[in-house]
Amino acid sequence: MTRVAAIDCGTNSIRLLVADCDPATGELTDLDRRMTIVRLGQGVDRTGRLAPEALERTFAACREYAEVIKAHGAERLRFVATSASRDAENRDEFVRGVLDILGVEPEVITGDQEAEFSFTGATKELTGRDHLERPFLVVDIGGGSTEFVVGEEHVRAARSVDVGCVRMTERHLVVDGKVTDPPTEEQITAMRADIEAALDLAERTVPLREARTLVGLAGSVTTVSAIAQELPEYDSTRIHHSRVSRAKVGEITDWLLRSTHAERAAIPSMHPGRVDVIGAGALVLLSIMERTGAEEVVVSEHDILDGIAWSVA
Repeated sequence: MTRVAAIDCGTNSIRLLVADCDPATGELTDLDRRMTIVRLGQGVDRTGRLAPEALERTFAACREYAEVIKAHGAERLRFVATSASRDAENRDEFVRGVLDILGVEPEVITGDQEAEFSFTGATKELTGRDHLERPFLVVDIGGGSTEFVVGEEHVRAARSVDVGCVRMTERHLVVDGKVTDPPTEEQITAMRADIEAALDLAERTVPLREARTLVGLAGSVTTVSAIAQELPEYDSTRIHHSRVSRAKVGEITDWLLRSTHAERAAIPSMHPGRVDVIGAGALVLLSIMERTGAEEVVVSEHDILDGIAWSVA
């Protein structure tokens, strides 16, 4: 067994996994898995820079995570940073802060590397399940970007496009610094057109329609599953490997895009940090399902974070 720590810092959230990995059996045992909404990507699409308050929220989470890693005695740590820190002019400030707190430099990975980690994390448990048809299409809907990966046991094709729940919200649903509550039909139509253009781009590289099983990752997808199951609270054991039909995703997306902030916040499984961006994230998922013809999405709680942990082990 190797005890490892993995950190995935995305546009909307930062997550930690401390786990014991056994490469011989392919078994990964969680010791601590946690997530903090830090909105590192706040305003990056507009300004090209990481906001000071967003950096401080992220560094505060890093300080908390440093204590957890130390308490568990993890032998190795890998810190992977994705879309927001890849795009920002002042990313050196981010790198220096993380290095000071955690003792490792964040690796600002490419979209293709991000996709590789996501595929490994999401499918390592699924490859032995013969009732799931291959190839898999793994979609990781993040805050700033979405990764598409098609493969069987290994990746065949991958592409990252700049469509995510935070980026779409900021680009289409924010007027005078506030999220429109609820969005107008014109805003929804413009956002949908942006998503469809990104799917066209992804499809140049990844044969989206060849996939036989759609696997959905990250907070937008898991939250949709929690809403579909009407869970009294967020329960990862009920969400992991749940299945949600395209019709249900459509129904939920329609409601989210026509609801108010207060109505969304009242959903018991909703994380406060997702209230304003979940409508855009659900629309990305629905658009993917319609484009590929997928009748359902298999929801995975295991994703890029698990892939990063395996890469360390």
